[in-house]
Amino acid sequence: MRQGGLILAEALKAGIEATAPGVSFEFIEKVVTKKIEEKGGKPSFKMVPGYFWTTCINRNQGVVHGIPEKGKIFPGDLVSIDAGVYYRGFHTDMAFSFLVPGGEGKERKKREAFLKVGKKALTKAIAVAKAGNRVGDISAAIEKVVEEEGGFSCSRDLTGHGVGKKLHEDPYIPCLLMGKKENTPVLKEGMSLAIEVIYMAGRPELVVREDGWTIETRDGKIAALFEKTILVGKEKAEVVTPFIWEEDVQAKQKGF
Repeated sequence: MRQGGLILAEALKAGIEATAPGVSFEFIEKVVTKKIEEKGGKPSFKMVPGYFWTTCINRNQGVVHGIPEKGKIFPGDLVSIDAGVYYRGFHTDMAFSFLVPGGEGKERKKREAFLKVGKKALTKAIAVAKAGNRVGDISAAIEKVVEEEGGFSCSRDLTGHGVGKKLHEDPYIPCLLMGKKENTPVLKEGMSLAIEVIYMAGRPELVVREDGWTIETRDGKIAALFEKTILVGKEKAEVVTPFIWEEDVQAKQKGF
């Protein structure tokens, strides 16, 4: 999984660096696919029945599962790229949201603040992903940062999940605590999890577009997605899909 995770991180970096005003979703899809295959991996998402693409690309009000076909990037867009890699029998899963150059002013500053909340929530969630804690500890950490500190909404319908020999495995990891923490699964050393922070600037209600895949916010407000695959450790989690490239992306995008 460690090798697959690094392949995925490199592929996602390539996709982000290819994202610019005027670029098509299809081009970004080709860039990510090429990088994964060059490194000897296979796109995990193409192994999902009925889905034929390497990535999910969402823009502004898009939340998840955006088909990377018809669409292009505009200045100031908030873009989310989600992808998975299958390598030597194991899947890894990863997503990142960022701003495209352009769209200066108050609106851009609001979007920058919105994205900082999601990254902070993911960091806090990973910090509690250690043996002996519970799935509910992860959910509560995300909820606290996003809803209590950030003032935004966590998704009620979409969750993180276990990942390994299958792309989606138990346990499912909600973005907020539902019920009592002690009723959620205990985390065990060596468990592999895809922790996802899926959140919106407005209400959490969602709609599915006519393509049957793309999920957007019902109120049309922006959404974002931050995801890493981790291994639960005795003292702390090990991240196998690191954002080792984030400073490079910030320099590339200028202003994120």
